[in-house]
Amino acid sequence: MRRQTLPPEALDDTDRAILNRLQEGFPLTPRPFDDAGAALGLTGAQLIERLERLRAIGAITRFGPFYDAAAMGGAFCLCALSAPQADFDRIAALVNAHPEVAHNYARDHALNMWFVLATATPEGIAETAGRIEAETGLTVWRFPKLREFFIGFRVAA
Repeated sequence: MRRQTLPPEALDDTDRAILNRLQEGFPLTPRPFDDAGAALGLTGAQLIERLERLRAIGAITRFGPFYDAAAMGGAFCLCALSAPQADFDRIAALVNAHPEVAHNYARDHALNMWFVLATATPEGIAETAGRIEAETGLTVWRFPKLREFFIGFRVAA
């Protein structure tokens, strides 16, 4: 299923402030939503309500910690495949059914489906890619990370 671009008015200044602030960290306290909300001028309940709305409209896909699989002995790998356009959504559903798939994007390219695998072991990349190939009948091209650059994401508030 493909996401639609949100119109600019879908996010207000508070939504943008939430997106920007929570990328800087989340309090590890007994009442983290209350503390994070207070820094934004919101109650914890209001922050949760806004996060649920942002997820419902597709502005965020999830809210939770991001684990560095590689730092814990696992691996990440950018992967791509060439899915026939008429079968794209079915193939995307097969790929996305794997818990190791962290992101999946459609691209205007011969390799038109790009996704990230995050596995508990380095060998898990080949194992998961192999299962996806068996299920889809398509070659999974693997582009392992050589170096990571963190650029962040900011929205104009």
